[in-house]
Amino acid sequence: MTNIRFKAYETASMRKPCPMGNVLMKASDYYGENTFNRISMREFLTEEAHRKLLYDIEKGIKIDRKVADQIATSLKNWAISKGATHYTHWFQPLTGATAEKHDAFIHPVDGGKAIEEFHGDALIQQEPDASSFPHGGIRNTFEARGYTAWDPTSPAFLLDSTLCIPSVFISYTGEALDNKTPLLRALHELDKAAVDVYKYFDRNVSKIHGTLGWEQEYFLVDSALYHARPDLALTGRTLFGHASAKDQQLSDHYFGIIPERVIAFMKDFEMECHKLGIPVKTRHNEVAPNQFEVAPVFENVNLAVDHNQLLMHIIKKVAMRHDFRALLHEKPFARINGSGKHNNWSMETNTGINLLSPGKDERSNFRFITYLVNILKAVHDHADILRASIASSGNEHRLGAHEAPPAIISVFLGTQISKTLDAIEHQNAGARLSKRHESELSFSIPLIPEILFDNTDRNRTSPFAFTGNKFEFRAVGSAANCSKPMMVLSTIVANQLKLFKKEVDQLIAGKVKKEDAVFQVIKKYIKESKNIRFEGNNYSAEWIAEAGKRGLQNIQATPDALKAFKTQKALALFGSNNVLNERELNARYEIDLENYTKKIQIESRVMGDLATNHIIPIAIRYQTLLIQNVLGLKELLPPDEFIKTSESQLELIRMISVHIAEIKNHIEEMLSQRKKANVLERVEEMATAYNRNVLSHFDIIREHVDELELMVDDELWPLPKYREMLFIN
Repeated sequence: MTNIRFKAYETASMRKPCPMGNVLMKASDYYGENTFNRISMREFLTEEAHRKLLYDIEKGIKIDRKVADQIATSLKNWAISKGATHYTHWFQPLTGATAEKHDAFIHPVDGGKAIEEFHGDALIQQEPDASSFPHGGIRNTFEARGYTAWDPTSPAFLLDSTLCIPSVFISYTGEALDNKTPLLRALHELDKAAVDVYKYFDRNVSKIHGTLGWEQEYFLVDSALYHARPDLALTGRTLFGHASAKDQQLSDHYFGIIPERVIAFMKDFEMECHKLGIPVKTRHNEVAPNQFEVAPVFENVNLAVDHNQLLMHIIKKVAMRHDFRALLHEKPFARINGSGKHNNWSMETNTGINLLSPGKDERSNFRFITYLVNILKAVHDHADILRASIASSGNEHRLGAHEAPPAIISVFLGTQISKTLDAIEHQNAGARLSKRHESELSFSIPLIPEILFDNTDRNRTSPFAFTGNKFEFRAVGSAANCSKPMMVLSTIVANQLKLFKKEVDQLIAGKVKKEDAVFQVIKKYIKESKNIRFEGNNYSAEWIAEAGKRGLQNIQATPDALKAFKTQKALALFGSNNVLNERELNARYEIDLENYTKKIQIESRVMGDLATNHIIPIAIRYQTLLIQNVLGLKELLPPDEFIKTSESQLELIRMISVHIAEIKNHIEEMLSQRKKANVLERVEEMATAYNRNVLSHFDIIREHVDELELMVDDELWPLPKYREMLFIN
């Protein structure tokens, strides 16, 4: 019998990579050529429109309609000069992905002809309807009107032959129906609050923006093998599959030589990104086989989020050109490392100062400590909401799996900064703060330069770690839209900075010197937030016990984590900072729960189908072959010899029956629990039922299927195995 699985593997994996051509070009030659960037603006806009647009973007002023017409005409001319035929408002609905509706530039005129036109009204606002997007009760289908509105702070770009205009998406009554709108609101509040605090140190700063550098992890699998795995195609992860004898245990893939096919894909992928102005810079093999990472240069948070959403689309599109499928799920393969999207976050002034860079003098260090401690206090007070921001069905498999940060939110600072904070806690006002540590570490190896010893070590087990001049939020899932954790982080820090200023100003009003007032509040915050700081191994059982003693939450299940969005504390936090009103917050809570339930439901249905229609029939077929063999031996051999010879086969037949029975019983029970969950009316109850009563059967069913994989003839097994999928040739 021909093994179809191996035939498909050989066909796809032996293909040559797509050629890049012989044209030698530097990335700088084509970088940003498909974005309406400052160079394109200068070329296509009138001087008046160019100056006014940049000024309005910088000051956050609404674009004048007259100027909008000039910008729209220039955008159209630029796009058409590059072959564009359509335009779209590119937005981020509450699905976690992006959305677009294309309209042609052509407009019929007399004589059976047409012209290309694009006016300011179409640039600034559109009505895409989009009634089928999740809305969490904000609007009914018969009240489906929704509007997209241009976000001028994120450059328009070309995708294939379509001009894409980054936009927000709001309801007819003004509520946010997307991820971008609350992010922009949160960033605005962070700007104001951070500037107000900065004036204690320098009154010349007028703007502070959040910066983000994400690290996107992903897997590549051969297209033929992907299509032979219905679970991968329908859920993004393998629901069955026994561990390969060799996977990541030798650590030989991490930072290893990138396979030739993958390099060809990466070159193609990076070129697409660079043309769109996405500043991808780093690429490397990750820990697990077939796992890779790409990381960019830091950007403004809003632009970085847009670029990450665009990158996830490009990575999938380019992968298909190279006979790959890109997997962005947090846990596509069991028992090996999953994928995250580390969010490296900081704040920067309009004068170019990174607020999380320790200074070289006492004053700048004082400023650094002020912002650092306020972030600590924000995370301490709102750890539950920060945890909720990264909750999803995919991330549920990854968090706490001894490969990623646990579900417990804690902060790592490093030895030196921790000692500094401890010293401040026990100092009196006016005491001197420690200066930046500037000793150097020499390797005494020829051609290796002296390396500056950083302010902090790295802790790869911490969910929220300070790494020298930024915080690395490592708990974000690889498939996530960065906007949600960045919106929450920006909001809690903005809120905390406002509270800090209020406390400091009250002390100043009471005749306390400004520096002493700042110092007193910082000292108080260090004490109050101390429980959130942890310098050790977050993967250890000891830390889980210690975190419990400290009163830190360890919320494993997504429905439980999401409850943080329903608290009065969350409502007050987002409402008082003008980020989300009660209806918007409730809508997101319901949508997240519905999304969780539907994903578990889909996985359950796929698991039931594969087990019932693929796995069990093959196991029975193999068992029948064994039975026929045993019966043949019985006819040929003397009774004593038959008993002796057939003992192992009879045991195998018995074990196959046991596994089949267990699979069938748990599939039936899972189906019964699913039916019970589906009739529940409240989204919270349904999500909890799916988590407690449906998802609980997954591991048991998988265990028995994976045991059958080891027993059944490899020629018969219907699914590509881990050992075949995890190694690219």
